[in-house]
Amino acid sequence: MTPSPDIRPGPTDARLVLAVDLGTSGCKCALVSLDGTVQAWAFRAVQLHVQGALAEQEPQDWWRAFLDSAGEILGADAGLRSRVVAVCCSTQTEGTVCVDRNGQAIGRALTWLDARGAAAMARRVRGRGLSIEGYGPLKLWRWLRLTGGAPSLSGRDSAGHMVYLRDEEPERYERTHKFLNVLDYMNLRLSGRFCATQDSAVTAWVTDNRNPHQIHYDAGLIRLLGIDAAKLPELVHSTDVLGPLLPEVVQALGLNPQTVVVAGAVDNSAVAVGAAVKDFETHLYLGTSSWLGAHIPFMKTDVRHKIAAIPCAIDGRYLAMALQSTAGANLSFLRDRILYHPDELASDEEHPAVYEMLSKIAARVPPGARGLIYTPWLLGERTPVDDPLLRAGLFNMSLEHTREDIFRAFLEGVALNTRWMLEPFARLLGRNAGTITAVGGGAQSDVWCQIMADVTGQPIRQVDNPIQTNVIGTTFIAAVGIGALTITDLGHLRRAHAIYEPSSALRRQYGDQFETFKEVRTRLAPLYHRLNAPQGAAA
Repeated sequence: MTPSPDIRPGPTDARLVLAVDLGTSGCKCALVSLDGTVQAWAFRAVQLHVQGALAEQEPQDWWRAFLDSAGEILGADAGLRSRVVAVCCSTQTEGTVCVDRNGQAIGRALTWLDARGAAAMARRVRGRGLSIEGYGPLKLWRWLRLTGGAPSLSGRDSAGHMVYLRDEEPERYERTHKFLNVLDYMNLRLSGRFCATQDSAVTAWVTDNRNPHQIHYDAGLIRLLGIDAAKLPELVHSTDVLGPLLPEVVQALGLNPQTVVVAGAVDNSAVAVGAAVKDFETHLYLGTSSWLGAHIPFMKTDVRHKIAAIPCAIDGRYLAMALQSTAGANLSFLRDRILYHPDELASDEEHPAVYEMLSKIAARVPPGARGLIYTPWLLGERTPVDDPLLRAGLFNMSLEHTREDIFRAFLEGVALNTRWMLEPFARLLGRNAGTITAVGGGAQSDVWCQIMADVTGQPIRQVDNPIQTNVIGTTFIAAVGIGALTITDLGHLRRAHAIYEPSSALRRQYGDQFETFKEVRTRLAPLYHRLNAPQGAAA
């Protein structure tokens, strides 16, 4: 590990952005200076309603969580309120809200976990004869050519939600004036405009994305889904100023009436802006799930490995992404289901610093976890194989192993899976990924960052305050929108805490372990498919 030089600019601008990070678990609001310094933040939880394939949230709960968390950080200091010049959101993506002409939500929102649209989508994407993984070849070709991707057969994206409502809830469909993503709904409540950003509209899969400067709806793709084009909102850029904050919001929060609303971005786009904006500069997000991302100047899709470059918050660029289903979720599983599961063995003590302790313990274990290998597929995997039936496991365990080895194996398992993703990701970029910027909650761990460097063979750049990358990226989008910064300024505003270099002495050891990791998947995939096949599936 080597310290990074301080490249932060001189005196900072006194202006602040009220940055909103609305995820599935709740809403975080932060006051952030234009150079990315987080001054204050607060969080409010939001309930998720789940029943079978249904996974919904109340839009009013989002709004109440926003007002409460924003009110907490603004209410105590009139000086801070006077410095806020813009409000900008990043949100969970692939959620769908039906709103009427007055902007009122019609029922609950379908979240990215809601899979009720699977059957309706399957009817639309299949062909009359030959099928490619469930898609008609000509339909798939058209989607890939125009959008860079295709509707998910899971029914969990915006396209799946809309066709479900069209087929299964026709009354709500007819009452709907516009279908809005989560970001779009928040912007409607803030500014009064019915609009969608280029990145929030992506997973409706009805936009022609071939020219990154002129993303527009495609009539043919809309017909393939069988939805009404008039129900789709106006498209805007992430850095567009939508207008002044609505008077009722100004009054509720005590902000200046001249405060503007900047369109913002969905969460992965905002994280990318906060992490690395230069072309081909790769970042690794380590949260509940994980992804590799990089801005690139062309649209490209790797169908085999499920990697795509799609419109993002940076005008004229695409965001290439490779997604891992579970990363930090493996550690929370270890904490909540194994170490501190609420049963007769549990103590009454709370352990708020459990992740810090896990890292400290794992650091004592030799690289390779003394031959123990963990596969982190608690929810299957998405990249480089799209296989929802894979499962997690510890392999090669003996009586000599302890839970310390297990902790290390969990961290190494996620790193091995990241290396697995990195191979096709680098091929899509057409170059070595180089130094990778680590962000998200997992990037706070010095031990995990070093493991990532050693396992992947790539230097890992750990930024200051990596867990706040989302609100920092949102602030940068707002700063560009109001003309305080340019995109080229952003690369100099994220200060690195440290650079972790891969150990040449461990190259062969981790190379052998990586080959074993892939072999485990190859050998066990048929068994997982038999064990986890849906009930009623053919043997």
